[in-house]
Amino acid sequence: MKASVFTLGCKVNETESASLMAALADAGWEVTAELCPADLYILNTCAVTREAEKKSRQLVARARKFNPAAAVFVCGCASEKDRGAFIERGVDFVTGARKKEEILSAVAERFGGRFGALPYPVQSRTRAFVKIQDGCNNFCSYCIIPYLRGRETSRPIADILSEIGSCGCPEIVLNGINISSYEGGLASLAAALAGVKKRIRLGSLECGAITEELLSALGGLYDFAPQFHLSLQSGSTAVLRAMNRHYTREEYLAKCRLIYSRFPEAAITTDIIAGFPTETEEDFCMSLSMIEEAGFARVHVFPYSAREGTAAFRLAELPAAVKKERTERLLMAAKGAAERYAARFLGRKLDFIAEEHADGYTTGYTANYIKVYLRGEYACGKKYDIRLLSPYGDGVSAELYED
Repeated sequence: MKASVFTLGCKVNETESASLMAALADAGWEVTAELCPADLYILNTCAVTREAEKKSRQLVARARKFNPAAAVFVCGCASEKDRGAFIERGVDFVTGARKKEEILSAVAERFGGRFGALPYPVQSRTRAFVKIQDGCNNFCSYCIIPYLRGRETSRPIADILSEIGSCGCPEIVLNGINISSYEGGLASLAAALAGVKKRIRLGSLECGAITEELLSALGGLYDFAPQFHLSLQSGSTAVLRAMNRHYTREEYLAKCRLIYSRFPEAAITTDIIAGFPTETEEDFCMSLSMIEEAGFARVHVFPYSAREGTAAFRLAELPAAVKKERTERLLMAAKGAAERYAARFLGRKLDFIAEEHADGYTTGYTANYIKVYLRGEYACGKKYDIRLLSPYGDGVSAELYED
């Protein structure tokens, strides 16, 4: 029997899907993460934007094109938000984001077999995403996820260490819906990871998580990847207040300076929303200027997407043309920021972990999250010393470093 476990959305969704895949494989199923001919489709959905919800609903038809007689099970944020939208499409089983393990009971009922507790996820050869917490208590005015994922919960440190110890990947990414709220503090978790002989990278952080204590603990890791994805959303304090974000522009910049004081060559990456309902042209220009002022290495840009059930949903949206134009301006500025950051390291010795082979190159990322293109085929999962040469594609070309 073959199962296709297809995932939309965040790395947390991917990690949870990987746990479902591990459980199915342990039970004797042939498992793939691709949409292809199969006996069972498990569709892990996303609801972070209207477009993500639409794509989630469309997945049902996409799966059935491969095998109309297959069982289709649905889980994730989109089905947590609107189960009826999937039930009316005739799927065989629906659960949400909070009880994905129910999928296994449904598989056992439909196909037979027996499943225990969800196992640790199947991980790639190079980078393992380890989920350290779930849920969010922030309730940003534009975000539906806290209503779907529920309140914050954290995994015990011992369980996290056990999963990391069972994983052969050279790089670990600590992820969750809001890892900044990790119970007991991220600094305590980082201190507990000091003996882990792997590269440690953090997932998305909130401004308030950046403290001297955390940075000191990260500096004590065996191999810390100095990339901080510090979520911004807007460079305007007025818009941040309307978003229910709990910091000001000035406080955010102070946290960036604190990071650079401890890790001078750190990559600070971020998210910015274009066209929030209260955003004026002046507010928007403050977001634009923030890209250079904070020295971002990479910026993910999203046009505002109204989510029914959030506080911002009642606000009048800006015209679509305005959102589109602001998105394009942010993307242009983001491209320049990425190029400036990478240019600082041209000719320098760095290391990267090889991840994939494509078109005659081996690709992967440096510790500070510069994408590397190294000509030739090198062993995936191995770390190489390289010299960055010149911009190439969405990253930088490189050669092996020789003394």
